[in-house]
Amino acid sequence: MQKVLYGILASLVLIVIIGFALPRTHSVEVSTEIDAHPATVFALVNDFRRFTLWAPWAETDPNARFIYSGNGRGESATVTWDGAIIGSGTQTITESRPFEYVAIAMNPGEAGEARSWFRLTPGVGTTTIYWGFEADYGMNIVGRYFGSMLGSVVARDYQAGLDNLKTLAESLPAADFSDLEIEHLVVEPIEIAYLRTTSRPEPSAMSEAMGKAYFAILTFIDEHALVDAGAPLSITRTYSGSDLVFDSAIPVRGVSDATPRDGSTVKLGSTYGGPVIRVRHVGSYRRLSDTHRKISAYLAALGIERNGAAWESYVSDPGKVAEKDLVTYIYYPIKQI
Repeated sequence: MQKVLYGILASLVLIVIIGFALPRTHSVEVSTEIDAHPATVFALVNDFRRFTLWAPWAETDPNARFIYSGNGRGESATVTWDGAIIGSGTQTITESRPFEYVAIAMNPGEAGEARSWFRLTPGVGTTTIYWGFEADYGMNIVGRYFGSMLGSVVARDYQAGLDNLKTLAESLPAADFSDLEIEHLVVEPIEIAYLRTTSRPEPSAMSEAMGKAYFAILTFIDEHALVDAGAPLSITRTYSGSDLVFDSAIPVRGVSDATPRDGSTVKLGSTYGGPVIRVRHVGSYRRLSDTHRKISAYLAALGIERNGAAWESYVSDPGKVAEKDLVTYIYYPIKQI
């Protein structure tokens, strides 16, 4: 019996010695190439609400509960989860460099804290993304033994997640919005005089149609002693066949009860009031359609829902400002995030 006890003790000592000889830190990193711009891919990994659309554990445990806190996205954004299969835990974004890198602390401050990260490398219209994981088991001998085995499991799950991410990112609008000057604002409604306008969706045709519409609106303003109160606007409404239908509008002041509001041509109304994103476009009006495509890609990547018709505000006078310096503000109403 004594020999058996000595044997067991020796085995335990050997296990401990081997355990301390094993690496205390284990890491793994997998990658894939995605046919999408880094801005789109970054948006899907920098926001836990988007993260859970493609992360592998969302499929593993579809009934798991996710609670989001901290910032909406980027540094300090936090998700806490609880599920019958995936268990419970917390992740917090600790570093966020736009379109390049996201670092995440897993169960921060608790025993078994680990970290993961995303590295993004741009290609020609593509992104190679690396998803890594690292755990420091410290003096935890059991963790050191299981670390190497856990690495293969993590690599498998992470690769499955990147496959999901690739599918999702490549399904979104393919436009690089990384150069947009985007502001999130809340705007107040303003009174406008407007005229419903129809035109082919081509810069020259739209410019001609707007010119005629603004002349009619300015005539209306003069006839009814109103005051021109801001830059001309165009508010996109719909399509009629291949023609674009929009409201040419000018902000006004001085409206009274005697001012006709619903005439046969020019009418009075007000713009949208509420949350918007505003994008500053500098340059030719011919490139406005490119900026609109980028905005659509931005909204889709971040999962932001529109809440009404977009409009453009033509801040610069093209008769006085060089084409390359023209400033246009584009507004998209959005639902409260």
